[in-house]
Amino acid sequence: MLNGKKILVGVSGGIAAYKSVEIVSRLRKKGAEVYVVMTKSATEFVSPLTFRSLSGNPVHVDMFEEPKLWNIEHIALAEHVDVAIVAPATANIIAKMAVGIADDFLTTVLLAVRAKIFIAPAMNHAMYHHPATQANISVLKDRAVGFIGPVKGLQACGTEGDGRMTEPCDIVDELEKFFFLGHLFSGKKVIVTAGGTREALDPVRYIGNYSSGKMGYAVAQAFIEAGADVTLISTVDELPIPTGVEMVKVATAEEMYNNVLNRFAESDIVVKAAAVADYRPAKKVEHKMKKNGQNLILELVPNPDILAELGRNKTHQFLVGFAAETENVIENALEKLHRKNADMLIVNDVTRPGAGFGSDTNIVNILFADGRIKDLQKASKMNIAREIVKEIAILQNS
Repeated sequence: MLNGKKILVGVSGGIAAYKSVEIVSRLRKKGAEVYVVMTKSATEFVSPLTFRSLSGNPVHVDMFEEPKLWNIEHIALAEHVDVAIVAPATANIIAKMAVGIADDFLTTVLLAVRAKIFIAPAMNHAMYHHPATQANISVLKDRAVGFIGPVKGLQACGTEGDGRMTEPCDIVDELEKFFFLGHLFSGKKVIVTAGGTREALDPVRYIGNYSSGKMGYAVAQAFIEAGADVTLISTVDELPIPTGVEMVKVATAEEMYNNVLNRFAESDIVVKAAAVADYRPAKKVEHKMKKNGQNLILELVPNPDILAELGRNKTHQFLVGFAAETENVIENALEKLHRKNADMLIVNDVTRPGAGFGSDTNIVNILFADGRIKDLQKASKMNIAREIVKEIAILQNS
């Protein structure tokens, strides 16, 4: 998967810089074209000559040095690569990336890179767990920067803990997985629904739920990363639209139903992450209802069951449902999986801290049609989404 890929390896100033020599060597052995950019501090640990000899390309350090190649400098280098990996990534370089500082060659190139960026942190475990570092990591994860490690073990300072850079072989494996997934869904048409529907009572009020749409948007982003052609059908206005998706804005369950069904025949995968209202008012009042001190009785009628309709009519499509539960979580989810004829169902207990509506994290169980269940521990919704996409890929290619 790495043969012919153009890879930027950024090396910052930590003792783990010596491991980056092996990363470059392994990448070259797998056929990748490697371009190394070092911070000035990194040159105190490893000579640029070492990386130049292994990569077969000039090594960039100084922003203002004489250009080595006319077409692979600065912005041109950023546009040239298929992926970038910063290894080791110190707390300093992570902080600079989080706030957009560009005060040397490496940070300038990273600010201009539009390809996927991975970071392999390496620092003392106390520095890694400092609130500032964790906040910076969170910011970068929200921007879809991938993190590889760190791992636990003995550190150069003599202490033990998490903060060690992931081993070079594992970093290279992660890059291979990235390119593998990037091809798996090439040409596949994917529909993702997101957000909670709003069923109007009158011009100013509606029946809704607490869904933020974050999980659905993360799934859409993960499929884009995997090379799919993604249509996102969403009720949400507040979230940034993932680059590359076709966005369809809806409000009600009926609007979502019509838009999904109209595209269903041509789709390959449908992920129903939206929280669709089960009922809607029997009629929408034309003008704002006025309170009169009396009890108000609303007549509600069922909304169309989108997932069930797709399950009844699917031919070649892979169908994924979501379920938010508060009790008998697995039992209820299994019943829904089979009743709706889905191929996979993602369920979470919304009463658990870190798994509820609006949270940036999630804790889910993946239920498969063959009876298997995979538990995913608390993680960012982006990372959960990537795991879901990986599981779909495994089933699609088994």
